[in-house]
Amino acid sequence: MARVEVKQLLEAGVHFGHLTRKWNPNMAPYIYMERNGIHVINLYKTVAKLDETNEALKKIAASGRKILFVATKKQAKDIVAEKAANVNMPYITERWPGGMLTNFVTIRKAVKKMASIDRMKKDGTFLTLSKKERLQVDRLRAKLEKNLGSISEMTRLPGALFIVDTMREHIAVKEAQKLNIPIFAMVDTNCDPRDVDYLIPSNDDASKSIDIIMTEVTNAVAEGLAERKAEKGDSEGKSDKKDKGAKKKAVADKPAPTPEKVDTKPAPVVDKVPNVEVNVKATKEAVANDTKAEADDLTKVEGIGPKAAEALVAAGIATYEDLSNGDAEKIKEILTEASSRMAHLDPTSWPKQAKMAAEGKWDELKEWQDNVKGGVE
Repeated sequence: MARVEVKQLLEAGVHFGHLTRKWNPNMAPYIYMERNGIHVINLYKTVAKLDETNEALKKIAASGRKILFVATKKQAKDIVAEKAANVNMPYITERWPGGMLTNFVTIRKAVKKMASIDRMKKDGTFLTLSKKERLQVDRLRAKLEKNLGSISEMTRLPGALFIVDTMREHIAVKEAQKLNIPIFAMVDTNCDPRDVDYLIPSNDDASKSIDIIMTEVTNAVAEGLAERKAEKGDSEGKSDKKDKGAKKKAVADKPAPTPEKVDTKPAPVVDKVPNVEVNVKATKEAVANDTKAEADDLTKVEGIGPKAAEALVAAGIATYEDLSNGDAEKIKEILTEASSRMAHLDPTSWPKQAKMAAEGKWDELKEWQDNVKGGVE
């Protein structure tokens, strides 16, 4: 993926912040200067944070989890809807439904209601209703489509949230924090960056600024999805090769006819076993690299984000089996030592989820995650 340049961001007006009197002091590290009563954002830091965000979103997309895009302000609606639809990700561009995440089961019922109305129209049941009832059902269907149509394919809680303007979408931020869902956001000079896990300091009011940031972000998501598709293709190819290899082996394992005479020759005698020098340091590095390569994708466990997964791998918990044998209190200590921002995470159910993942019970794990909010029983 081509890295966005500072010049492109400058032309799009990404550097314009809010009035100095409306600023949030926590945004001070990302502010370059003040001019004519307006703060100017440091675009070099924007580029660095954008790269970091893209890398994390790419990993989440590659793991198969959905990323929910949220933007209800007028200038961001159409852009976010278009970009999110291009990568087949859910989005909210109308009103944020209260309890969208914390009361997800009820929201799913509303989506199922929409599907049931569609079935009624297909099987002819809809035509048996009176004219007044048909009008009421049509209005209900239109209302549900407007508010929830874009999330109709989201059958479980998203793996992450991408928000444009955290001040406006503060309810979405609170719900995601409650369920330990990673938050990615475009953060202007009037917002609090402490509420966000991955921030992109940028102008969240100009349509050009939103467009360029959303383009970069969705490109990263598309890359992650392409990687996942390639991995699936490779695994299917390997399984086909194994089947062919097994057939060949079965043919090769047929016993050969016993010859009448067998020539026996004495085995060669080796006078002395040569001394072989072993490079201990190189061997240790090779073993460490093998361990890193064999690490499982811990973000598939509900409640574990990319940063939490990195902290666990660094502490030696790299596979589902390691996590299933882990102690919740010890995991909590590891996360708190890695970063104080992860102290709120509740790892009580992580070993249970990891055990299901280690045993390959993915359907059972998915069902459990759908029924439990944010991985907290």
